[in-house]
Amino acid sequence: MNILQELNACNDVEIIDVHDERFASYGRIIEGYDFSELIAYMNEKTDIPETGNVYVASVKELESFPVKEEIGSVLYGGMPIQIGYCNGVNSTCNGFEYHKGSEINIAVTEFMLVLAHTWQIKDNTIGIEDAEVFYVPQGTAIEMFQTTLHLSPCRTVNSGFRDIVILPRGTNTPLTEEEKKNRDQCTDSESVLLLQRNKWVLAHPEREPLIRQGAHPGLMGENKRLHYPGEEL
Repeated sequence: MNILQELNACNDVEIIDVHDERFASYGRIIEGYDFSELIAYMNEKTDIPETGNVYVASVKELESFPVKEEIGSVLYGGMPIQIGYCNGVNSTCNGFEYHKGSEINIAVTEFMLVLAHTWQIKDNTIGIEDAEVFYVPQGTAIEMFQTTLHLSPCRTVNSGFRDIVILPRGTNTPLTEEEKKNRDQCTDSESVLLLQRNKWVLAHPEREPLIRQGAHPGLMGENKRLHYPGEEL
């Protein structure tokens, strides 16, 4: 039994291989780039926390490798980018975010992603039943389109996951006071979802850390835990 079969055997939702054609509306597999230096840095220099996740938007060392210029020039058409990472032991969806611009994830370890589409948002809410779960094998690089709702990866093993995250520069950083003022005065219904720079969020009401940050409680339904083979239940 392979890992995908094992994941499906221990979960009551379907886990889909990211190479499946059903991923096409969410993003694409990226090939033709050498990410080996980024991956080596992640394995040698970054840790997986014992609880929760750690996210760093921009890491100088990751951005010093030559492939950064290639990614910015080609994948982002010359736009400035940032390279950071998300490591952790998360097993639940907790909410969704989206950006105006694609996000690239490089699976240093394998993980699962819970995904949905921005067009499924109605009155600033979305049901967890609208989401699909994808398995991303170790070493796979994916582009998630700006219409793809996502958040943290979910682990497939007890030790957790490592994920390189590439985004337009400035994404997931704090809003300035002027930007907050403009958001709060805006009558566009989407404005209540804007939590940080280029980061719109719908949090599950049970995800208190996000709610305390000011995230809109827009993810409805049971916040299911995704299980992994050998997990102690």
